[in-house]
Amino acid sequence: MLPQEIIRKTRSRGKLTDEEISFFIKGICSGEIADVQAASFTMAVFLNGLSKGETLALTLAMRDSGEKLSWEDMEAPVVDKHSTGGVGDKVSLMLAPMLAACGACVPMIAGRGLGHTGGTLDKLDSLAGYQTNVDMETFRKAVKSVGCAIIGQTADLAPADKKIYAIRDVCATVESIPLITASILSKKLAAGLQYLVMDIKCGNGAFMENMERASELAHSIANVANGAGTKTSALLTDMSSVLGTTVGNALEVREALAYLKGEKPDSRLDEVTIALCAELLINCGLAKEKDIAEKQLRKAISSGAAYEKFEKMAAALGADKTLLADYEKKQPQARYIKPVYAPKSGYVFAMDTRQIGLGVIMLGGGRTTPEQKINYTTGFTSFCQIGDKVDSKTPLCYVHAEDESLIKEVSAQIQNAVDIRETAPEPQPVILRKIT
Repeated sequence: MLPQEIIRKTRSRGKLTDEEISFFIKGICSGEIADVQAASFTMAVFLNGLSKGETLALTLAMRDSGEKLSWEDMEAPVVDKHSTGGVGDKVSLMLAPMLAACGACVPMIAGRGLGHTGGTLDKLDSLAGYQTNVDMETFRKAVKSVGCAIIGQTADLAPADKKIYAIRDVCATVESIPLITASILSKKLAAGLQYLVMDIKCGNGAFMENMERASELAHSIANVANGAGTKTSALLTDMSSVLGTTVGNALEVREALAYLKGEKPDSRLDEVTIALCAELLINCGLAKEKDIAEKQLRKAISSGAAYEKFEKMAAALGADKTLLADYEKKQPQARYIKPVYAPKSGYVFAMDTRQIGLGVIMLGGGRTTPEQKINYTTGFTSFCQIGDKVDSKTPLCYVHAEDESLIKEVSAQIQNAVDIRETAPEPQPVILRKIT
């Protein structure tokens, strides 16, 4: 086979065989296919798409490019969740220990922040000692002893994805639905999952801003994952406002830990977390219906079992136990904490969530270059919610900053991002649609 002929066939909307796709992926990993050829292939896919069968073949070839985990010695069902990314999305931090407390096995391979969205690994890196970059043996031990563990992608897990993503990132082909599907699922399938639920974010703070594109991605992922033998469903959830009341790494960890302790959770954050957890419990057979699943999850929190699972998971991966024992007092704090007041009276009608996410990056809580070190203490707390009544004495949020000179600029960005009107908006659902 010739790489240029496979590229030509894709460019001309011809259908690739499984063998051609496998050949191309192996060539990318071995270096026999040049980066310029891989870039040409991804652009051809971006412009012309792939069929369901081709997307499945691409996903499996990328999955098979490295090590594949097996959990055959685990009696519990092996489950996981993946989010397409949002602002203030700390759901994974609660979901993994909650499901483990309900009897599931959760080997979660998570990611870092991308663009204006935060990443689960960056949040966990704010916990002193927590190791997100560990070998597979350490990962296995943590999952088997605790029931859950959250780490980053290793070099041996779906290496084709890492190489192809780097190429997509610099040649404007990130948004291709077949390539997104293969990228997400190659890692998840390599992790040996039996059950998966996707949280497809939709709104101005998501990569998929409208329902049509979000639904298309959800269908693609569900079709491919189920075709590969992992029972998968997807929930489309609203990302037109901050999820929860915090944005920023250590600040989101604090909110997640408070949630696991049952301390007055934000209603939207609670609804999304419970819905995703319940979906997995039902799909894997640990609950027969939604009401039963929700009772199990509420009990996992009220009994302290879910928080205990988080503590044990963090300790198994190196976190400082004394920090976890009293995180509220011992967590790292930003040097400056200042309120951002509403510029006028009225109701929070809408918000530009993407701009809020970019505000965290401006404060140093996200990256502008791949190798940049993050300032984990920065971000926003007590963030207003759509429908809140505000006036000039009401903080829209509090800015946490290490550099005082940035506060004025970021505060102005927040004020511009929050739309205040005389009348309150109609309540909008947070769970938009379910796709199986």
